[in-house]
Formats: sequence, C-alpha cells, structure tokens
Amino acid sequence: MRTAAISRNTKETRIDVEINLDGTGAYDVATGVGFFDHMLEQLARHSLIDIKVRAEGDTHIDFHHTVEDTGIALGQALSQALGSMSGITRYADTHLAMDEALTRCALDVSGRPFLVWQVEFSRDKVGEFDTELFEEFFRAFAMNAGITLHIANIYGSNCHHIAETCFKAVARSLRKAIEIDPRQAGRVPTTKGQLGG
Repeated sequence: MRTAAISRNTKETRIDVEINLDGTGAYDVATGVGFFDHMLEQLARHSLIDIKVRAEGDTHIDFHHTVEDTGIALGQALSQALGSMSGITRYADTHLAMDEALTRCALDVSGRPFLVWQVEFSRDKVGEFDTELFEEFFRAFAMNAGITLHIANIYGSNCHHIAETCFKAVARSLRKAIEIDPRQAGRVPTTKGQLGG
C-alpha cells in the first residue's frame, strides 16, 4: 500500500500526518485552525487520499508556523508514499468552478519542486485566517512533495470560494496524477529512467 506517516516536531509546532494514497478521501484533521481544517478536508475528500493530521502550534502568535509546517509534513508524506513513482500517471490538470470563482491547477509529480501561484484575494483574511498563508501552505507542500505545482485563479470575487477552488483543484489534479496507469506496466513515467532532481 502507498502509505506514509510523518512526525515533525520543532519549538514552534508538533505535526503528525498519516496518508493513504489509495484511500477513499477519508479525513481526520485537527490543526487548531478552523478554516484550514476545512480546506484540508476538501483536499482529502476530492483527491481520494485518506489524510489524518494532528497539529499543535504557536497559534497564540499567529497561524503561520502551523500552516507552513503542516504543508511540509503533508508534502513529505506524499513523497514518501509515492516512493519511486513507478506506474503513476504523473501529469494532470483541472479547472474547478465554485459559484462565481474559477481556478486552474496543473501539476507534474516529477520529484522537481516548483510553485507558480497566481491567486489574489481582495481581503487580508477569511474569517480569522490570513489569506497570504494559502501561498505559504502550497509552497511548503510542493517543495516537500517534490511536485511542480501551478495554481491560477482565473476569476472570482468571494475569497472563501477562491480559496476553496484552489484546494479542490489541487485535490482533483493530485487524484489523477498519482493514479496508477495500467499502460505504464509499473514503469517510471520518464525517458530518464528515474524521476527527481
């Protein structure tokens, strides 16, 4: 099974993550940051990756460390669960609509991390959550998962909807990209013979 468990403990946070890439989208998430929990639940449900997260952080300061370190741990777990990436589809893209908002995600599960973030918010916060932290999460996730990740909000006005389309678009793209392609017959999907840096 393509599973992984990661624990990350620093002076700022304690993060425990478990994932199953071949799950049903089950989630059990508790970070102490309500809106972030809601987004991680969307990530699990729409990627069909089972995700369990327990996070304790210095939220009395702000949510930055908790969000970033959760992205790091989730990314490391994804990388570990993928292993050599043999047989995966590798590339995927999604246009995700939610009411007035439309977001595009394209990604390459390549072992080469990169983030392109073309998303703007008209407000600094959604509830108590700083909108700048969405980029911090996806950067930490992409860098530690070893994926090339492009996220662009094409249009939208409601900040909640924009954020949610980002997470759902990434989820749907991940679902397709990490699926085993029966035509690959277990090969790594590259002419180099291996994926990575």
